[in-house]
Amino acid sequence: MSMLTPQGLKGKQYRITGNAYPRLGRPPKKSRKVIAALAALLALALIGLGGVQLYDIFRGRTGNASAQACADPSGKPLAAPTPGATPGTPAASGAPAAALDPHAVPAPTAVTVNVYNATTKAGLAGRTADELKKRGFVIGKVGNAPAELDKKVPGTAQVIAGPTGAAAGTLVSSQIAGATVTADARTDASVDFVIGDSYNALLDETQAAAALALAIKPSPTPSATGSC
Repeated sequence: MSMLTPQGLKGKQYRITGNAYPRLGRPPKKSRKVIAALAALLALALIGLGGVQLYDIFRGRTGNASAQACADPSGKPLAAPTPGATPGTPAASGAPAAALDPHAVPAPTAVTVNVYNATTKAGLAGRTADELKKRGFVIGKVGNAPAELDKKVPGTAQVIAGPTGAAAGTLVSSQIAGATVTADARTDASVDFVIGDSYNALLDETQAAAALALAIKPSPTPSATGSC
């Protein structure tokens, strides 16, 4: 009997069966898998960030081209009056008013305002004209809005002025919240105040003064904003 054969098992032989063997290496830890997954996510995030930056660079070039198109060779902003508009008649166009000189805002006593009612509420133009008159404005025409604007002003009001009345238009628009200011081709400095469906009342004089101060605040230069 061999010294390696247990007592009582003389003559018996044993064979190792199966296909599983003891692991000689250290099993991988879960923390290694977590670290590998985080590293993969970080790499994907960096790739995505680089793509966004490239997209912004290409868009920046387009924005610069648009900014150059906003001014003529002399450097002055391009105006967009409505061609063919009759002086003193509200314009149907949504062309923006010209740029405003903060020091050119006139006193209410120097501004003639035509008040038009584009809603179905009777007497609204007259009451609004009376309120504007109390604030010093000179009242011109008062009545219903012409056909091109009647029942077509969904906001609070549409203020319309020509190139020479741009500052006066800003002064009038500051009297009501949410007013839209547009330009037409009239040659005088009169302003049309067209009352819209959402109109309730004028701002009080303190609120109107604050709105005017905000409206005439100098805008950043194109070089700072990258647009016009």
